[in-house]
Amino acid sequence: MDACTRVGIRRFAVNTHHLPEAWHGFGAENDVTFFHEPILLETGGGLKNISEWIGSDPLLVHNGDIFSTLPLEKLIAAHQASSLPVTLALRSRGDATHIALDSSGKRVTDIRKILGRSEGTHVFTGIYCMDPSFLGLLPAGEKVSIIPAFLKLVETGLLGAITLDEGIWLDLGDRKSYLQAHHELGLGPAIHPAAHVDSAAYVENSVVGPGAVIEAGAIVRNSVVWPRCHVSSESLLDECIVFSETPASGVHQNSDL
Repeated sequence: MDACTRVGIRRFAVNTHHLPEAWHGFGAENDVTFFHEPILLETGGGLKNISEWIGSDPLLVHNGDIFSTLPLEKLIAAHQASSLPVTLALRSRGDATHIALDSSGKRVTDIRKILGRSEGTHVFTGIYCMDPSFLGLLPAGEKVSIIPAFLKLVETGLLGAITLDEGIWLDLGDRKSYLQAHHELGLGPAIHPAAHVDSAAYVENSVVGPGAVIEAGAIVRNSVVWPRCHVSSESLLDECIVFSETPASGVHQNSDL
């Protein structure tokens, strides 16, 4: 939302599912409307579900599990200039290079080689602009991915794209990127002042939230310990995410505890 407000966006729709009550009281400074999905509608169904809220306005869609400092103003400008129904924000580097482009770099020619046209070269960021006309390609009341509708546009040469390699982009839905974000972004103190880390504990390259407890003799490396979580004495954690109410104990690597 901070990234969106920086480019002048003031109205937000947020799809909720797990723990919707966690949003209570959020967004008072912005115009936020919540759309609860008791059954997840996926990326296409969730968008169709907010059709009435969208009305006749163009929309910027931003996946919620993305951390990004991409210049969104360039995406918006490219979409406005193209007159296309959808414009995707892409990266030219990354693991999931599923998007193929034409020679201009401004039109998508295939996704995951589903149409058999060409291999992908770019990563879809989960951020795009769309016009309300695009909603006509989405079925109502169905759990459906956005990809089939994108492919319909690809078939007619109407799916636009812009490559934005500036800034930071991390998909936090992937645990590797989630850990990377905490290690590299410096969004706050690594060990929160309200955390309780025993002087006989060893914490290296890790983030420890407020109210968390690291007992004497514990070793925590390359990990994230959520607020109010507990790491027991003599534990050894490496590349772990500690989030549950049960104290973490024992030896663990690449684990969610």
